[in-house]
Amino acid sequence: MPQHIYGPTFEEMLHPDRIPGDIRPRALKALEEAPLDPINLFNITWKDPEDRVRYIVLEKALTGVDANIVVLYGKDFPTGSHKVGATYSVAMEKQLQGEIEPGAHTLVWPSTGNYGIGGAWVGPRLGYKSVVVLPEMMSRERFDRIESYGATYIATPGCESNVKEIYDACKDLAKQGEIRVLNQFEAMANYRFHYYVTGHSVVEAVRELAAGVGGADGIGDGRVAAFVSAMGSAGTIAAGDLLKQRFATRIVGLEPIQCPTLFMNGYGGHDIQGIGDKHVTWIHNVLNMDALVCVDDIASKKGLQLFSEPAGRDYLVNEAGVSPEQAGQLATHFGISGVANVIGAIKTAKFYGLGPEANVVTIATDGLDRYPSVMADLARTHGAVTRERAAAYVEAIFHGAKLDWIQEGDRLNRQRWFNLKYYTWVEQQGKTVSELDAQRDPAWWEGHQQEVAAFDRCLRQARGF
Repeated sequence: MPQHIYGPTFEEMLHPDRIPGDIRPRALKALEEAPLDPINLFNITWKDPEDRVRYIVLEKALTGVDANIVVLYGKDFPTGSHKVGATYSVAMEKQLQGEIEPGAHTLVWPSTGNYGIGGAWVGPRLGYKSVVVLPEMMSRERFDRIESYGATYIATPGCESNVKEIYDACKDLAKQGEIRVLNQFEAMANYRFHYYVTGHSVVEAVRELAAGVGGADGIGDGRVAAFVSAMGSAGTIAAGDLLKQRFATRIVGLEPIQCPTLFMNGYGGHDIQGIGDKHVTWIHNVLNMDALVCVDDIASKKGLQLFSEPAGRDYLVNEAGVSPEQAGQLATHFGISGVANVIGAIKTAKFYGLGPEANVVTIATDGLDRYPSVMADLARTHGAVTRERAAAYVEAIFHGAKLDWIQEGDRLNRQRWFNLKYYTWVEQQGKTVSELDAQRDPAWWEGHQQEVAAFDRCLRQARGF
């Protein structure tokens, strides 16, 4: 049996400067020189080599709102997406609990992209064969990345929102005795990573901004007025639960207009890859959500096209007033869902009438490297960016973001959102009604939040340091 490989605790992912010994410097070196070395598990963090949270404050020349739109970005995680943190956390907890053993089990990662890419990287680094199950219409770059990490994949019918087909394929695979399905949509380790690591990283970011760290003038009031996150597995939005406890933050979820599952019990195909999976996930605390915003997939893709094409960047800098430095960041730090999150954050700032001291925080899950093929298809079908189109995109997508497709989380809406869990989790996935009803109690969620410390103790004991 292969020796177990262990990585960082939740606390060390939040504070990598607390990793014992010389592991952190060795990991940072390996990130550039040996990206497939297991020591890169210790690079799973929102922090840069100077232990600063990686974020961008979007310039008002782009957003058109008074509030500060603060974006934590995931492109510098080991796989190019922060979802690798959730992937690792799920595997780490399962291994500590004895549910998976390297050499004995093959890990299956149901995903629409970034969680699966994370599994393709994490699984082999921990000593496991790994299979990713994802829809066939995901970007070509996703499949290439999975194979480059030493995993295999099964492409299921459909697009981003065809998660039922993924579940069906996983159910068939699970009949094989050596298969273990690590389901991001129900694994509370996904919730815990984002509640604890992402949530506290956001707290550090806004406090750093207010203090003017690095010599800049202070920005914002050191609090989070709203946390905005599109839901795929609904892991990332768990950070909002911590922020609400700290700051009474409003939690705003996003869906595609083309697949408004919570908004109107809707369904449909769309191309904001990584969100809008046509069901309410087990780990989504919908009873804690304050509003729901829907965004258009074509607008999100055109926004990324504006950021990524030379004519778009030229317009942003020379006519819209965006700094060259920020234009360069926009060109690399965002994928389609990141642009969708920015649109949702702008709509949130407008809806709540937030002023210049308020911080609206959101996430850029991945970067442009996932989407060249999607951008090429968009240019063929809708045309390349010109100066005139760039002006229209800035005005229509960002400055002119409208207050349509917004639904507040009143008591009845929250209950309706919650009730939608029944159809996936009780009727299809084997949960009981009593298990579902237990989630209505805030103490259920608080209990899972408190398990972070216990898993950290177990991990330190298992690895011996």
